[in-house]
Amino acid sequence: MTDNAQHLHFGQGQGPEFKPAKILGHFANRHGLITGATGTGKTVTLQVLAENFAELGVPVFITDIKGDVSGLSQAGKQKEFLDNRAKELNIKNYRYEGSPTIFWDIFKKNGHPVRTTIEEIGPMYLSRLLELSDVQEGVIAVAFKYAQTNKMPLLDLKDLKSLLQFMGENHKEISTEYGRITNASIGAIQRRLLNMESQSADKLFGEPALELADLMRQDMSGNGIISIMESRDLMMKPQLYASFLLWLMTELFETLPEVGDQPLPKLVLFFDEAHLIFEDSPKEVLKRIEQVARLIRSKGVGVYFCTQSPGDIPEDILGQLGNKIQHALRAYTPKDKKVIRAVADSFRANPNFNTADVITSLGVGEALVSTLEEKGAPTIVDRVKISPPRCRMGPATDQERKLVMKRSPVGEKYDTDLDRESAYEKLIKRKAEMAEQKAKEQARLEQEAKKAELDKPKRRSGRQADSFTTKLGKSLQRRLTTKAVNAIWKSLFGRKR
Repeated sequence: MTDNAQHLHFGQGQGPEFKPAKILGHFANRHGLITGATGTGKTVTLQVLAENFAELGVPVFITDIKGDVSGLSQAGKQKEFLDNRAKELNIKNYRYEGSPTIFWDIFKKNGHPVRTTIEEIGPMYLSRLLELSDVQEGVIAVAFKYAQTNKMPLLDLKDLKSLLQFMGENHKEISTEYGRITNASIGAIQRRLLNMESQSADKLFGEPALELADLMRQDMSGNGIISIMESRDLMMKPQLYASFLLWLMTELFETLPEVGDQPLPKLVLFFDEAHLIFEDSPKEVLKRIEQVARLIRSKGVGVYFCTQSPGDIPEDILGQLGNKIQHALRAYTPKDKKVIRAVADSFRANPNFNTADVITSLGVGEALVSTLEEKGAPTIVDRVKISPPRCRMGPATDQERKLVMKRSPVGEKYDTDLDRESAYEKLIKRKAEMAEQKAKEQARLEQEAKKAELDKPKRRSGRQADSFTTKLGKSLQRRLTTKAVNAIWKSLFGRKR
């Protein structure tokens, strides 16, 4: 389906010149948008783009919101209308086949587990994700610094929770060294973490952590491997999804080197049902996605959003999307008509048709397309028939998923949980040591008190009775004293007393 190694062909124009619909390889990192009403063929277009990128050797990552993207892993079933479309578009060597695929799932039910660590999220983005105040953000910074200084890895939620509890119990001592922290701030953070935990965030944080290199793999034939992120359950937990997106965007942005415009992207991300991201994500996640959309193209990464209407995408992000594929929209209300006019105005006009009229009349598998031409300017919009997919247009079965996972090159690496000694275990050990030391000190003090009591001289409780000898001595002493006194009186006064 690709007659030029640097171009991704995904359809055929229907204008007078019948130009092929293509994305130039060195502009594929300028991002893209796939939009259209339900049932107009957006998901199939996503599949066609993904399998063509993979055939060019470009790794692909896709969030699978409905489960049907998983059909990329399976060969399609021969159907007459698909064969006819391939002949109509003059596609050479059209065949039914699946693409090399790795399934991922935070909940570890339909794919290999996806994990990262608290440390990799970092104090700043964790604070923004939890929407903490400046004071509370300072407490998180202290927690990370204390953990680093005391060599306590923060890997999962129980590590962070146990550290916060320890800080609360010892806040006076810690405040002296790291700055004032209060139990009130710690309590507020603990409540936010509890809310996050209620959305199963403990499934995301832990080890072994996902390495970006495993999202950027090729198979033995040089085809890019398609990573499909099971997201049906994930979308029901918006904060968990936001945590994942924040980690992924941050990791891509901070890890990958600057490479500029390459002949082909190093990685392409597809976010299906993208409106769900922008409806519920915290501001920090939206800010990060905007930053990534603006800057990550220089790192060789393309980001493509698939949603119902361009209006689902924030304007700051929409302006960064250079390759646009617009499936049919329906005009049932005045508001719908206004949206269609706005969409039509966003394209470079084609003199051969009225763009707004065509948007409402497109058939399934047809789209209006504008990509970037050689000089980087958007092409004139064209009416295009999308190429038929080689993969299955529908979900893989549970048995087929298990077979793909069994053959996966990363299964041994990620399927076994790793729980090495981290802050939680070290704090338990420290508390036990402190309790033992306290008990020893208490025992020592009690022993010293007993010894002091024994060494203290005994006080006599009353007058002891005199012995016979003592009494005789005292009697003789009194008699001698009396005689001496009488003699003195007689000598002085000449008479007895």
